[in-house]
Amino acid sequence: MGAGTAGHVARSTVRPNSETTRRTPMRTFLHTDDGVTIDSVYDPAAVVYDASRPSAGDLAFVVAHGFTGDVDKPHVRRVAEVLAPHGAVVTFSFRGHGASGGRSTVGDREVLDLAAAVRWARELGHTRVATVGFSMGGSVVLRHAALYGRTGVGDAEIGPSGRGGAGTDAVVSVSAPARWYYRGTPRMRRLHWLVTRPEGRLVSRYGFRTRIHHRGWDPVPMSPVQAVPHIAPTPLLIVHGDIDGYFPLDHPRMLADAAGDHGELWLEPGMGHAEHAAADDLLARIGDWVAGRAG
Repeated sequence: MGAGTAGHVARSTVRPNSETTRRTPMRTFLHTDDGVTIDSVYDPAAVVYDASRPSAGDLAFVVAHGFTGDVDKPHVRRVAEVLAPHGAVVTFSFRGHGASGGRSTVGDREVLDLAAAVRWARELGHTRVATVGFSMGGSVVLRHAALYGRTGVGDAEIGPSGRGGAGTDAVVSVSAPARWYYRGTPRMRRLHWLVTRPEGRLVSRYGFRTRIHHRGWDPVPMSPVQAVPHIAPTPLLIVHGDIDGYFPLDHPRMLADAAGDHGELWLEPGMGHAEHAAADDLLARIGDWVAGRAG
């Protein structure tokens, strides 16, 4: 399909569920700035009156899933359900994942997918938009916040005009790597095989519905730990499990050190990796943190 305005609806909105009108999701394809179609779902806030919480009406969460996830995966839907009492939720499938177009670049061009989803949330009327990312999505929300922030670090990559409407008001990165090319755990060595070997990309395509681009990065994108200092003054939360099987604790600590006093670090006892390991009570705490700091 041809390129269009990021956030532009590429086909008629469909409504896959039929509960109440107020809670009926909207589903559509968005166009990124480089013309990739992104399968996206909008869930209105499940408004529960609580005088101790800020109003959920103007807040939207944009959830960035991990590698091999997609908008229909149960663990992604669960994240949306738990965050919904705190605000509306936009979920989407990264390029190369599920029904989205293109091929995965494993954290590089995915910032454009996230930018399109953030713009859509703002077009739907939300004045406060927070990004919440897991694993690969955790690295993407960090890079997106830097590239689309106020420091101008993204001008060379996306251009000053490309930032319009795509910035975030708060960032939560869960189970993210700090640096690229990490192979220090068996799970990351297996993931590198999937990404770098032709036979691995076949397994990914047919086993995980994830289509990976065969070309390597050129140039190598700014790493998460390089991005973090450029996120301020946007509120930043880094969350990591102490038994993460992909990235050990030096990764979140590197990110927190790079953030300095600006970032907040939660090391979660007994937590593994990303969405599957994020308990409902942790997601609810993330929702409360965002509601109190976004905007």
